[in-house]
Formats: sequence, structure tokens, C-alpha cells
Amino acid sequence: MAKKDKYLVGLDIGSTKTCVLLTEYENERVRFLALGAAESKGLRKGLIVNLDSTVSSIRRAAEEAESVANVPVESAVIGVAGSHVRGVNSRGGIALGNRARDVEREDMRRAVDTARNIAMPDDREVVHVLPYEFLVDAQDGIRDPIGMIGQRLEANIHLVTASMAATQNLVTAANKAGILINDTVLEPLASAEACLTQDEKDLGCCLLDIGGGSTDLVVLGGGAVRHSGTVAIGGDHFTNDLAVGLRTPIPEAERIKHRHGCAASEFLHDDGAIEIASVGDRPPRTIFARNLTEIIEPRAQELLVLVGEELRRAGLERQIPAGFVLAGGGSQLNGFADLAEQAFQLPVRLAQPRGILDLPDTVAIPEYATVVGLVLHAAKTRRTAAQRGNGFVSRLKAMIAGA
Repeated sequence: MAKKDKYLVGLDIGSTKTCVLLTEYENERVRFLALGAAESKGLRKGLIVNLDSTVSSIRRAAEEAESVANVPVESAVIGVAGSHVRGVNSRGGIALGNRARDVEREDMRRAVDTARNIAMPDDREVVHVLPYEFLVDAQDGIRDPIGMIGQRLEANIHLVTASMAATQNLVTAANKAGILINDTVLEPLASAEACLTQDEKDLGCCLLDIGGGSTDLVVLGGGAVRHSGTVAIGGDHFTNDLAVGLRTPIPEAERIKHRHGCAASEFLHDDGAIEIASVGDRPPRTIFARNLTEIIEPRAQELLVLVGEELRRAGLERQIPAGFVLAGGGSQLNGFADLAEQAFQLPVRLAQPRGILDLPDTVAIPEYATVVGLVLHAAKTRRTAAQRGNGFVSRLKAMIAGA
């Protein structure tokens, strides 16, 4: 393995922070080396609004990781999310012939290609093609049809598309910071890779990635992605509500949200006095924790209502018996998991990213789920490529031996 191929890097450019996770890849295992994080200022709701500020954030995060690991960050896998990302389900099929025959891998590829061949605006590009079900002669529920006998093969797929300009701007920002982008990955899909158990994926589960500018979600069932979407409320909306409602600067609103905020009054255990800064040169004021909750609770309920509506539109509200897994920095708001469990009458837990050796406890938390998942996605892609390469080599050796 070339020296540069020893390392896998995830790059998560969020509305609040930019993260670079640097890992070592050896013997198909991923080991933690360093995490760099910097405040984001050039991104809003998944879209770059200031290229120079975004480049600066990426550079600072990369330099922090490099200084800890003493390894240069040269390439990375980047996450995409936000309102410009859309998911759609599609079906396509092919005839296998006049007489029934075995389904082959090439048949699967052709069926998937037919399903993905949908009309799409010129300004959009495909990020993921995710088959979740195959049908052989109308028999549904098939995950792997290879070897089955039939005359017609159909594929149901979930297609994730994104704004070509928005994605290219992210890549351009990374390139200007000196980082080559190897792949782009839907952020909630990456978070699911890092946080969901196989049982949750099989039974049916919704991962909510609550970022600064928006909440992205992905629904899995039967071991595959069934739906992806975005709700236009994130952690920054809670912060702005507090800033306006309490007439305090945004940095102060962010601070008290993390320290004293609670999603609902019934889960508030300590209604202590809190001193907060005022706008301008006015003296500090004293409020109580319940004053924060009165502002936060309506926004938390609104977010959950919008998530419920998104699931109902997709026809999946009754197909997630494993409940919800909450990722992203916004998921750590005190009482939010309890409020979600009460609202949906389903189990809810906070994400705990795993799958990387020596991952510190300070990184194995919901807000770093995406960047951990980006690295795991890169490792999975590399393993798949190696297996295909090994398969080709084995066939070639067999052909030579046969000759």
C-alpha cells in the first residue's frame, strides 16, 4: 500500500463547525489519529455563502489535525447535506428473455441503471444510487436476486441528488485549502454508517442529524435506505430564538443553551438563577432556567412536528419500529430525546459513533457522528475495491493455470 493510501480523512463542513478526522487504514481496520475542529462562518443551511471564510475554516481544522498526528491531510471524503439535497424512490426493470433463466450480476446492474434513468434538471447531480429491493417475476422483497430464475427483473432504488453548484462549491473550498476530494457522501447516511446497529437497519429506523442550519434524516428498513429528507430547522434556530427572546448576544445565547437549555418544562429538573449578558453596554441580568425552556420548547415541538410530517409524506411513519437515533450537535439539547420519545411513542436514543479503533470518548459523541461515518464510508469503499481487484486477479490466475 502506498504511503498516502495508509490514511483516510473525513471532512465535515457544517454551519456551526468544520471537522477533519484523520485516521490510519491498515489490514482493513481504521485507527484514530487526530481530530481537528474550527468554527464555521462561511456556510448556511448546507450552502456556501462566503468561500474565503469556508476555506479558512477548513484550513484551520486540517492544520489542527496535522499538528497532532504529524501527518499531512492531502485528500478526504466530504459530506453533503442541506435543503439542496433531495431523495426520490424509483423503479425500473428489464426482460431476462423469452425463457426463464438465472439472474446474473450484469442483470442487476442493468435493472438499477433503468431505475435511475429518470428526468432530472441539468443543475443537479446524482450523489448516491441505493437499491433497496429487487423483484423477480413480480416476487418482491428480494435483496440479492443472483441465481434466482425468472423472465423479468425489477429494481426499486433510492436516488439521492444534490445541487451541482452547491456540491462543486464545497469541493472548490476544500481544493483551495489544499485538500483533494475523493468522494462526496450524504451526511445522514454517513452518520447512519457510524451509529446504527444492524438490527436497527433491518427492523426499520430513522436517523435524525440535527445540525446548525437544518435537520437531515434518513430512514432505513430491511437493511437498506428507504428515504432521505431535510427539515429546515436546526440548532441555530434555537440559539436565535434565545437571542431575540432574551435580548442577549448570539454567542451568549449559544452558551446558555448548551449549559442550561431544556427542550420541555416537564423535563426541567433545576430552575436555578442564571446571569446573562445584555446587548451593548447594558449590565447583565438574571433569569431562570424556566425562561429558557419557555422559548426553546415551541421550537423543539415544531421540529418534531415537521419530522413527523416528512415521515407521513413518505408513508414510513409506521415502518420504523426501532425508533429514532439522534445525531448532530443539536441532538444533545437536554430533554430533547425524551420529548421525541413522548411525541412519537417510539424508542429514541442518542448516537454513539463507533467502528474506529482508539476512538476517544470525546469524539464518540453525537456531534462527531458524521465525520466518523465519512471515514467509515471511505474504508468500506476501499475494501470493496480491493475485493473486486482480488476477484479479478483470482480469475486471471485461474485462466492462466487453465491454459
